[in-house]
Amino acid sequence: MAKRILGLDPGLAILGFGVIEYDPATTRDRSPHVTVQDFGIIQTPAGTETGQRLCTIFEDLHSVVERYQPDLVSIEKLFFYRMGNTILVAQARGVVMLVLAQHRLPFVEFTPAQIKQSLTGYGNADKSAVQEAVARELKLDAIPKPDDAADALAVALTAWFREG
Repeated sequence: MAKRILGLDPGLAILGFGVIEYDPATTRDRSPHVTVQDFGIIQTPAGTETGQRLCTIFEDLHSVVERYQPDLVSIEKLFFYRMGNTILVAQARGVVMLVLAQHRLPFVEFTPAQIKQSLTGYGNADKSAVQEAVARELKLDAIPKPDDAADALAVALTAWFREG
């Protein structure tokens, strides 16, 4: 029976999502079969009041979860770099956690370094190396766009690697 992992790259302006599917009965040695079901972003317009932006994330993420019914959600952990932006991202993450709790979905979290290590073998890899690894692992003709969606697929793949 196929399983789905929803990867999330949280943000207030742009929240990336990526959905992958795999068959846990198939070992990676015989057939490394993981497929992309979908990827994209939830975008909130700049200049819109923060509460309304959080409502958009709440509603749109509910739709993504209901559409794909993931078995597991994988989330990039919050990375602190600018206090003002960190607070906004933390608020968006809070909405994400609420949606997951409402759907009773299990989740795992990974730091940016864990995701980079998992996909490239190097915890300080640059963004392009991670995106190339995503395209290679998922046998895609091109790197997924926008970047936030590619990042979300990287988060989902990290969970898949850890499952095996």
